[in-house]
Amino acid sequence: VQLQASGGGLVPAGGSLTLSCAASGSIPSSATMGWYRQAPGQQRELVADVTSGGTPNYAGSLRGRFTIGRDAAKNTMFLQMTALKPEDTAIYYCNLKNPRWAIRQYSYWGQGTEVTVSS
Repeated sequence: VQLQASGGGLVPAGGSLTLSCAASGSIPSSATMGWYRQAPGQQRELVADVTSGGTPNYAGSLRGRFTIGRDAAKNTMFLQMTALKPEDTAIYYCNLKNPRWAIRQYSYWGQGTEVTVSS
């Protein structure tokens, strides 16, 4: 499985940005896709993920500003970010992993795309 993230960049505070992720390879149809981010000096954290059925899950603090979605047929995913804040500055990583109910555990990562929000 390969994941290609794109769409990062420099944006002023209050602005918007949409990230995209394209998955290729042998992708389990039940896989959950998600976005994580890692700010300098911080641990990687979940931003949002979405199940194969399209059910989203957001980190509580980001709900309302970020929207995640996916096109299962095309194996693509997006993250629409609005009202961006300087604290949203991070490298954003695309992830594909097993659903919570699965016995077989797997997790794949993309290379990351950098988002910088200027104050």
